[in-house]
Amino acid sequence: MGRGRQKAKHTKVARELKYFSPNTDYNALERELTSSPHDDYSEEASKWAEYAAEDDDTYVTGDEQREQRA
Repeated sequence: MGRGRQKAKHTKVARELKYFSPNTDYNALERELTSSPHDDYSEEASKWAEYAAEDDDTYVTGDEQREQRA
């Protein structure tokens, strides 16, 4: 019981999304795409570099872990 209303609501929402076409600001899109690249990773990595140096970055598989425990 209630599946009919649920499906009808879903169909209504899907139809609204299908035919919805927002106004696109092509000038803003062009500015965003032509702007200088901004590398968030390098800034973030430099903040945490001291911790990464002392961290053990080796990858150990499950088989290797079992061998180490034995």
